[in-house]
Amino acid sequence: MKLKHRGFISTREGFSKGILQMAHNHPNLIGIGSDITTSVGMDKFAKAFPERFYSLGIAEQNAITVAAGMALCNKIPFVASYATFIAMRTLDQIRVSVCYNNLNVKIGGAHAGISVGPDGATHQALEDIAALRALPNMTILSPADATQTEKAVKAAVEHNGPVYIRYGREPMPDFTYSDENFNIGKSHIYSEGKDCVIFATGHLVWEALLANEHLKNNGIHCTVVNVYSLKPIDIETIESTARLCKCAVTAEEHQITGGLFSAISETLATHYPIPIEPVGMNNSFGESGKPQELMSKYKMNAEAIVEAVIKVLKKK
Repeated sequence: MKLKHRGFISTREGFSKGILQMAHNHPNLIGIGSDITTSVGMDKFAKAFPERFYSLGIAEQNAITVAAGMALCNKIPFVASYATFIAMRTLDQIRVSVCYNNLNVKIGGAHAGISVGPDGATHQALEDIAALRALPNMTILSPADATQTEKAVKAAVEHNGPVYIRYGREPMPDFTYSDENFNIGKSHIYSEGKDCVIFATGHLVWEALLANEHLKNNGIHCTVVNVYSLKPIDIETIESTARLCKCAVTAEEHQITGGLFSAISETLATHYPIPIEPVGMNNSFGESGKPQELMSKYKMNAEAIVEAVIKVLKKK
């Protein structure tokens, strides 16, 4: 893959485009908000289909319960709010009302990760994947850019069952191709090298590609895998790239515990154990600050990925 992008676009813009487009094709698609409509990318849908959008106030637990009821009436409810609130404050409602009954509810978790920046620790979702990954029947998607987020929305609508889509606020490089496949349970390989495999998800995929360019210029050739489907996860690609490279690094804008590192480690432990180093939030809450400053301070950027690759190569 040639490292280039088409500009900086937030993944919530991709979410907004995706849900608006799918709403035209699916008259039973319903939008549900929790007081924050524009911030989470639901405003265009709400404006185009006011009769199909419900803002229920700052009451996320109620929103999930209402969505479960609508799903039982053959609607496709899409609930979106900040990931900290819609994925964790509502955990009981998601577990019992949605997942236990395997209902067709779609959940959008906006402002995910520490790149929310000035909003501070209370609004930085760093545990949402861990909270939801253990729930039976739940599908979790973590697209890398705006183009892929639009595809994630389409895939979620076409999938029968609960789906959580994780996306962010800050403009990020938009680099995936419109003709790339996006299939739940699969991943995408952008670069192939035998020295180390870098598994990345969400905003960290671009950082992994930047790290790979730096490493390549220094004689280290890595395979970079965009793990956009965290559950179900692409076991076949994880195992085949692990066998090729014999060591791995994971990169995520999430707590190391319970997220991508855990998912990859669990997979490799039962299929092909190899040395692995994580890049992510290390058992800490965040703080207020500029997004790039926080990503640097908490070591969730290309530089940290390069350091992790060099470290794991010594264990190979």
